[in-house]
Amino acid sequence: MQNFTTKTIREIAMAMPVTTSVFEEYKIDFCCGGGRSFSDACQNAGVSPEVVSRKIYQILDTQLKDSESPESQNATELIDYILEKHHVFTRNEIARLSGLMEKVSRKHGDSYRELLTLKNSFANLCVDLTRHLLKEENVLFPFIKHLEMSEANNLSTPHPPFGTVKNPVRMMMIEHDKAGEELREMREITKDYALPEGSCPSFQALYFGLQELERDLHYHIHLENNVLFPEAVKLEQKVIFGY
Repeated sequence: MQNFTTKTIREIAMAMPVTTSVFEEYKIDFCCGGGRSFSDACQNAGVSPEVVSRKIYQILDTQLKDSESPESQNATELIDYILEKHHVFTRNEIARLSGLMEKVSRKHGDSYRELLTLKNSFANLCVDLTRHLLKEENVLFPFIKHLEMSEANNLSTPHPPFGTVKNPVRMMMIEHDKAGEELREMREITKDYALPEGSCPSFQALYFGLQELERDLHYHIHLENNVLFPEAVKLEQKVIFGY
């Protein structure tokens, strides 16, 4: 277990960028005030060092132990996993990274003009993802759950208003492709998130967070495109079309 009391906030943030999300949550300055010791920074923010340490350990432990195999779950379980694991993460990161993007672009945008282009691309991604999540949560996912419940209980299900589950699935996959294009565009803008020499911790935290969002979205999309959506089509064929 790491001993944070011997390190400064900046040292911790630099060695383990994932910790910056915890520092932001507790309003601990890891940028300009990053030279403070861990204990002093926590006390200055009005939070116990033990509380912050526990939260950091939880995040690090989750990274190490995240060995779940959602691909083997049934459709309802997989939907719940996607909602709890990926939809929550995506929304939280959109909110967190939007604030960080504003901060970094305002401070460094004059020197690094690509930040302003990146800010615009990220804003487009956020709008698209927010709408996309709502469509899945309000239309597609409830219908898939209903299909699975009907199959389990040998119940008939009328044709949905969208004709067939293939229609919203097709739309979601098109939107996934668009999100993938936006992520690639952001990588091009940042030259694969290459940090300028001497960049501050906030700059580093932004690029790290964007890459983590990208990584999570790639797996999130894999679970839907390659596992959930094909299963939804099979369920519909059994329950509604009888084959």
